[in-house]
Amino acid sequence: MRPVLRILIAAGAALAAACAREGAPAAPAFHAEGYPERLSDWKLMTAANGVLRLNPRAVPYDLATPLFSDYALKLRTVSLPEGASAVYDAENVFDFPVGTVISKTFYYPQAGEAWTGAVTYGPDPAVTDGALPLKGLRLVETRILARRAEGWVAIPYVWNEAQTEATLARIGAVKPMTLVRPDGRREDFAYLVPNQTQCAGCHTTNNTTRALMPIGPKARHLNKESSFHPGFNQLDWWLAAGLLTGVEGAAAPPRNVSWTDESESLDARARAYLDANCSHCHSDVGPADTSGLDLRPSVPMGPRFGWCKTTIAAGGGSGGRPYDIVPGAPEKSIFVYRLETTKPGHMMPELGRAVTHEEGVRLIAEWIRAMEGGCA
Repeated sequence: MRPVLRILIAAGAALAAACAREGAPAAPAFHAEGYPERLSDWKLMTAANGVLRLNPRAVPYDLATPLFSDYALKLRTVSLPEGASAVYDAENVFDFPVGTVISKTFYYPQAGEAWTGAVTYGPDPAVTDGALPLKGLRLVETRILARRAEGWVAIPYVWNEAQTEATLARIGAVKPMTLVRPDGRREDFAYLVPNQTQCAGCHTTNNTTRALMPIGPKARHLNKESSFHPGFNQLDWWLAAGLLTGVEGAAAPPRNVSWTDESESLDARARAYLDANCSHCHSDVGPADTSGLDLRPSVPMGPRFGWCKTTIAAGGGSGGRPYDIVPGAPEKSIFVYRLETTKPGHMMPELGRAVTHEEGVRLIAEWIRAMEGGCA
């Protein structure tokens, strides 16, 4: 990490400047029970006059390699109770205090002046000074994770056509869309806003406790250059802003690379991609623990990571292929089949996508093709 004193001075100056511009910001509203009908009831963000504005205490953040979600762009925020901090953990999700609210807003590029459902592939547009201009964009949904006394709760909201408010959608929703690939191919698909039960399908990351947990806010995902405070490491900024404690004396935090950064090694990029998309289920305690696969980046390459490993109960989900990873042969590897298929019951991840992430499939195929050796 960078020297904390310099970060503290910079962060303090930035926060003071923000308060001077905005006045004393009203705190986001934490709801200790129930399901507020409107996203605005949480006071995390407002959408008006073509701009989505964040509450200054709803801190935006991003991940080195994010989960793929049908090419949706995402704006993530975290807000903590006044004077409270999350506790650092080198491997797992940080321990956030009761009263924490995490939001993730999904949106797409808009084709023309009217919403057509056409989406394209590209990077998340930058949020500057807590504002996201909506011209050329379409808000679809915002998911809330709130840390209540009894644990985390997931609450989905769907944005209206006017792009001014999102309303409670506990039963989820389906939005027809058209994907426009970079080469011009058009692909109709059904975008799924998950219901609360489906949210638990991904966020129940421990198969024993069955407790909902965030997935993204881990040291290795956050340890990157900040997209919102250029020149600063994002973890350092969290520390300086009082969002994080317990780092003192800890070893250097782990770091995932960006899966699109070709200056990084192919192995690091592929492992980061599999970590972001698979390891919340495929770990030693995750919902897919019976598969025998552990796709966290700390796991050494071997059968636990899929190398020449036969499936335990994949059935037709193997695509007729013999092993999870066949070194040098992506066309024989179950990993590649699971990522490229959209067949229910076969595709991975099971939820959160309806189309194939072709760029991600190419990365994993290239990674496997570069491996030396073979399976007996």
